[in-house]
Amino acid sequence: MSELNRRDFALWLAMTKGIGGKSVTRIMARCDLLGYTRADLRRLVPEAIQQEFNLRKAQAEALAARARESWDAFEREIEPLNRLGVTWVTTADAHYPERLECFDPDPPGMLFLYGNQNLLKSKTVCVLSSRNTSPAGLDLLERLAEEAVLAGEVIVSGHDTPEYQRAAVVPLRWGAPRILCLDRGLFRALGEDLKEEPFRAARLWRYEFDPRTDLVVSPFRPAADYVGVNNQVRDRLIAGLSDRIDAVEISPAGNMERYARMALKAGRPVRISDRSVAHRLMEQHGATVLAS
Repeated sequence: MSELNRRDFALWLAMTKGIGGKSVTRIMARCDLLGYTRADLRRLVPEAIQQEFNLRKAQAEALAARARESWDAFEREIEPLNRLGVTWVTTADAHYPERLECFDPDPPGMLFLYGNQNLLKSKTVCVLSSRNTSPAGLDLLERLAEEAVLAGEVIVSGHDTPEYQRAAVVPLRWGAPRILCLDRGLFRALGEDLKEEPFRAARLWRYEFDPRTDLVVSPFRPAADYVGVNNQVRDRLIAGLSDRIDAVEISPAGNMERYARMALKAGRPVRISDRSVAHRLMEQHGATVLAS
């Protein structure tokens, strides 16, 4: 790409309204094949863009309009990302998390990363439990997270449900690292300077988010708000980045059970508490039952 390096070109596409991660990967692959630059996109009419890159009409129109904007506008847009050390990766990049690709046949097309990326090379575990987990289930969840931390494993969690918060705060108590996966953009969870701990209980243990210790991963644009389907993308991302899944109280035929089954299919160990209704069925598929 003549005006942008490949890294920034991917971001330019991802920051275009209506262009999701999978579209970014497809457009970049097509540009590589045809030798297109960003300037070439500027010369194409929306109809040509739609046909060339297999986009919807609204996407093609948005991309054509974006290509006509001043390049200075994009530089202002990415300045805070570069200044704060945010990076990004697409499924077309060699350093896209292999663990995620091996788990998910349809992984997020683009990830925004902030913090200690060495954690992606560590042994990881998530503790999953469906909404409205009982008090006893939350206690078990916390105990499993603590066992993992003391065994040197890195907890992968979310930040905005009681179940995820209960797991995510455990590493803080022990000064251990964690990976947080978001259901919104980085700036929406960590603030404009990316210094805020994303939930109140975490702030009792640490005043500011520490990117030298932890890693935050988001498949959404940095300024994107939460919308209703984002939680499913986040949950699937958490499971995909985990070498092992511990399940506490997961609903039968729910998303958490589906991700546990995906983990078993990918050859990853799954432990499920007997507090889950379908624990015997999961045991038949290869899960280990934890007696509560």
